[in-house]
Amino acid sequence: MRTAAADFPSAIMTPGHQPVLLREVVDFLAPQPGGRFLDATFGAGGHARALLEAAPDVSVVAFDRDPAAEPRAAALAAEFPGRVELVSQDFGRLADLPASGFDGMLFDLGVSSFQLDDAGRGFSFRQDAPADMRMDPRAGVPASRWLETATEEMLVRAIRDLGEEQHWRRVVRALVAARGTGALARTASLADVIAAAIPARDRHASRIHPATRSFQGIRIAVNDEIGAIERALPAAFAKLRAGGVLAVISFHSLEDRPVKQFFRRQCGQPESADDATPQDFRVKLAEPLTRKPVTPGDAELAANPRSRSARLRALRKL
Repeated sequence: MRTAAADFPSAIMTPGHQPVLLREVVDFLAPQPGGRFLDATFGAGGHARALLEAAPDVSVVAFDRDPAAEPRAAALAAEFPGRVELVSQDFGRLADLPASGFDGMLFDLGVSSFQLDDAGRGFSFRQDAPADMRMDPRAGVPASRWLETATEEMLVRAIRDLGEEQHWRRVVRALVAARGTGALARTASLADVIAAAIPARDRHASRIHPATRSFQGIRIAVNDEIGAIERALPAAFAKLRAGGVLAVISFHSLEDRPVKQFFRRQCGQPESADDATPQDFRVKLAEPLTRKPVTPGDAELAANPRSRSARLRALRKL
């Protein structure tokens, strides 16, 4: 039986921080008393809370590389003593976690609402701030420094491949030309550099800000988001018990592509239209719980417009 969203009133966070596809996630993970779960992207803690409340003595190990998640996790741990553990690091290092035998795991990919709404983090150009974009400000280099020092090949990958920007050549040339001027140091001036590189006809015709795609690509590159996904999924699957469920929410095709390919590989299916591996050579290690990605319904879209691009995939380990 599907669980109504109203059954999780305390898991609905403040506006802008609502856990996406909450009911669907809990349905797929189906917590039982004493269940052990891993939340690879703690964020605001909404999904973790819903799992803890779904059945007695459920425990959650949560990953989040953002130190800002620590007080939120501490508050949840105080509310559920002995049942919440936060691992304050990138889920790309999930293989280092000693624990295994989890009943279910969840990845809610991409940048969190908290990070987007904190202007000082530099993820958005809506408010001027230092162009940082790091999910973990304790590690790596801020976007401003990365843009000043990245090779042209790295810039092309960020803008063309990760940002999927049609005018990537113009944008890359503009970024290189702006080096040393200070224009790459802050989000507003960085957005202006990128926007000026886009032909006027496309700037005016687009429904989104002309810097949107490039900001996405730079953020993904700075945080190695795709690499982390590719490292984490095999490690997560290995740490699931037989019968355990792996659920992943993605928000754009770049995130969804490696998830879809990994899921199909584990389920003994062709990874793409170009995969000509004979069926006899495929190994089926899981069964798909979603033939197509699950997307938010009308009620969730109305309550949380940021959920509009969310897609959920789930499988069960055999």
